[in-house]
Amino acid sequence: MNANSELPYQIFRVTSTIAREKDIPIVFKAVIIRETAKAVFLEGKGMIDPRGTCSKCGRELTHPGSILIGIGPECIGSWANRKIALDNMTEADVTYLRSLVEEREVKSWFPKSLIKNWHEIDTTKVVEVKKEEVKKEAVEKKAVKKASLYNDSQIRIQFDFNYDTLEQVKSLSKRSYNSSEKIWYAAVTFDNIKKLKSFGFDLSKELNTIIANEFEIKNAKNNVEITGLKKTLMPFQEVGVNFLINRNGRAIIGDEMGLGKTVQALGYIHHSKERPAIIVCPASLKGNWKNEVEAWIPNAKVNVISSGKNTKLTKDEDIVIINYDILSKWKDEIKKIEPKIIVLDESHSIKNSKALRTKAAMSIAKKIPHVIALSGTPAINRPAELFNSIRLIEPKLFANFYEFGMKYCGATHNGYGWNFNGASNLSELYEILKNVMIRRKKIDVLSDLPEKRFSFVPIELTNEKEYRDAENDIINYIKQTKGRLAASKAESAKTLVKIANLRRLAAKGSLANSFDWIDNFIEGSDQKLVIFANHREIIDEVVNRYKDMAVKIDGSVKPELRTDIVNRFQHDDSIRIFVGNIKAAGVGLTLTAASNVVFLELPWTPGELSQAEDRCHRIGQKNSVNIWYLLPKNTIEETLAKMIDSKRKVLAEVLDGETSPKTDNMISELIDNMINELAVNFFKEEN
Repeated sequence: MNANSELPYQIFRVTSTIAREKDIPIVFKAVIIRETAKAVFLEGKGMIDPRGTCSKCGRELTHPGSILIGIGPECIGSWANRKIALDNMTEADVTYLRSLVEEREVKSWFPKSLIKNWHEIDTTKVVEVKKEEVKKEAVEKKAVKKASLYNDSQIRIQFDFNYDTLEQVKSLSKRSYNSSEKIWYAAVTFDNIKKLKSFGFDLSKELNTIIANEFEIKNAKNNVEITGLKKTLMPFQEVGVNFLINRNGRAIIGDEMGLGKTVQALGYIHHSKERPAIIVCPASLKGNWKNEVEAWIPNAKVNVISSGKNTKLTKDEDIVIINYDILSKWKDEIKKIEPKIIVLDESHSIKNSKALRTKAAMSIAKKIPHVIALSGTPAINRPAELFNSIRLIEPKLFANFYEFGMKYCGATHNGYGWNFNGASNLSELYEILKNVMIRRKKIDVLSDLPEKRFSFVPIELTNEKEYRDAENDIINYIKQTKGRLAASKAESAKTLVKIANLRRLAAKGSLANSFDWIDNFIEGSDQKLVIFANHREIIDEVVNRYKDMAVKIDGSVKPELRTDIVNRFQHDDSIRIFVGNIKAAGVGLTLTAASNVVFLELPWTPGELSQAEDRCHRIGQKNSVNIWYLLPKNTIEETLAKMIDSKRKVLAEVLDGETSPKTDNMISELIDNMINELAVNFFKEEN
């Protein structure tokens, strides 16, 4: 039906999210054509918001020219398809840009809950539609509810708008919405497929087959039975070994922490029968690797290389275990024994191309036929960190880092050189990764593994004045540099020191009240607790307070003692608390005796945070895992939490194909973001 001037037009304000998804104006004048209990069908045209918000994205407008035309400067280019300078607009420009808003057609269903001014709407003004018209519309358009396999990892979901159906689709895991296609997508998981079936969706033949066969992990072309191990692999672990076999032993195992990447690598080593194999890992994990080799591979000759010990290597070795820190010193000796397999555990350790460990690993791996990278967090902070892992597996895929960075790292030029700390073309990078990496999430393969639950606990500071003085010191620095980071290394180092001190003060000032929370937990429960922090003084204070009921692992604990400490925590009922440094204890440990994890401080990167969180959430855990963040209120730690969450979303898009906002924009350095936020607050106060 066509609206005309006689119809009862009203003003509707719709939340920006739904507006962007449906590609319609934020504010418009329209007629209620049809109404249900939860939704209305609106028909009309756009209008410029007199309150001064962008009709394309909904953000607040500040420039007089933007307010006049109803479009922000960033949206003009994409909407108008040409550059228009706000300060030099002609009368024709104004007329054209306003028409983009005011002449844009609106004709769609909207949930009432997303209409901001619904209480102001006169619901008596509903246009009655003739019965014949309703009948004709029903004939022409039957309700659509279809789900089909879009690719190996995504389900394509189509349905006619219905509020209840929309809520059902939003309950699916790893869902995303393509606004240009107006199509929803979700991850190929058994749970998602079951839900769609229960929601009444018409499933494609491929999805019905998955339902019939239950959920089977993709990627294995030739299913080879892995025999002869001392223990039995779980079905999804056997799929991982088959993925390595079909990739001729050149692949990344990127499974989430706790899914047994170690045993999958050992499964391949055992199956291949090629020797010797080199295992490169953090120093703290050498003992664990030795134990796993002995537990899984029969009669294996294991040589653990330690610095300061007189060790000889021969071609008769089965498996050689060495840590990254001494790899460069042993590089030539390792090459002499001509290893056939190299496994790089926690492969994100070689993200820095200039580091000696990275150069040594690349040099050794260059002539080894089978190269396996293991990491639950292949990138811990940004897509650039994936380059070396990909280059290890497929050296010819990219000519150099510059080519990779320009395409996938949101390249920007800062006047001194190229900055590759951002993210771009992430969906394409995800497709590349799928060819060289197998990655499973616990939710997909361990249906009986309990969930993770997250809680943020605001903590009051006891050193408020000391902290604010340090914060003001940074703000004054920003004022001096007019909100810009200095280009020199010296100034950057100075800024980093100031921020590190501010974080230390935040941790110190929140500790007393954090102890109150820990005391209440210990007294009110018989459960064990894992506590993570960054600073040694914080860790020591926790251990000293709880004395005989606590154990710790930080940088001061020798690697050979770690296994005994973990065993005490796992099996001794008198040990209630494990205290760990995030870097030293955040990888390679199994702490399933506890199902509660507390962070007194945050790490710098999302990868380190995920690693530490999952020390408890892994195979063997029987209880839901509670993650508690005890963050001091109104401090830099809250800012850091926001930045980590933002980066987590970007990495999820690269590694898991999940949609995250602003995928084609640069993601600023973590430190930059924190400084910028402080600067913004400062300048607000000044003005």
